[in-house]
Amino acid sequence: MNKHTSTHRDQIAQSFYECIQIALGVLLASIGLKAFLLPNGFLDGGVTGIAILLNSLFDINISIVLLLLSIPFLILAYFTISKYMVFKSLISIISFAVFIQFENFEVVTSDKLLTSIFGGLFLGLGIGITIKNEAVLDGSEILGIYLNRHFGLGIGKVTLFFNSILFIITAIIVSKETAMYSILAFLVTAKITDLTIEGFENFIGVMIVSKKYDQVKEAITTRLGSGLTVFNAVHGYGKQGKTQNFEVIHTIINRIEIGKINKIIDQIDPNAFVIEYDVNHIKGGVLRRYLSKNK
Repeated sequence: MNKHTSTHRDQIAQSFYECIQIALGVLLASIGLKAFLLPNGFLDGGVTGIAILLNSLFDINISIVLLLLSIPFLILAYFTISKYMVFKSLISIISFAVFIQFENFEVVTSDKLLTSIFGGLFLGLGIGITIKNEAVLDGSEILGIYLNRHFGLGIGKVTLFFNSILFIITAIIVSKETAMYSILAFLVTAKITDLTIEGFENFIGVMIVSKKYDQVKEAITTRLGSGLTVFNAVHGYGKQGKTQNFEVIHTIINRIEIGKINKIIDQIDPNAFVIEYDVNHIKGGVLRRYLSKNK
């Protein structure tokens, strides 16, 4: 078997895996809508929310409006993101529209609070899984992906802002209560979407400048068990004047361990200069499985 054939098979396997994941996303999002939100008169956000609102006001078919209003966003994705993404998104949106039109899930609950929470949960999982596989279920999500890639904004936060106008219109035309429960459902959707895409573990980047860098390095790897990177610095300037030829320590840790690393640094060098920042995306390295003390 030559290398080209092996690569081609890997690509086919990857595409098949993505299709399975997208199908799962479509199913979960459909459950969120048909088993929770729609039977109780709640709105989703984005193009789907607009379609639901138009359906409630003018009895226009939700699936048709969803397909038509997604076209401008798909055109945006075609020119700014990826043609392959447009193809997968088109299939996803059509599948989602078909599910909405023909599938009738059993209504799980009529409790409005539970509807908002669990409807948003299923919908957020479906949207997040689909986006992780470079497709969307709602054309407006493309705007979120575009802003996320270019400006690092959370997709859930972008779509929530985008939908503020929709919820205001709902409060004026339909009812304030429906709008408030719909907002609650979408808050859950937005948060679950971001968690599904970015992961449930929150990581913090830490940069440490200390005269006792050797001791700090040793303590981080042995006592905390975290990997690290060391940068050789040439000059540093501070209240103690000019510093030459020292090391800057950089490590990524789980958010729950931020107190532990600060305690370690304070014990070794209370005057150390420490920078902490949120890490939005990481790949590779020693992250989820930390170094053992024996290494």
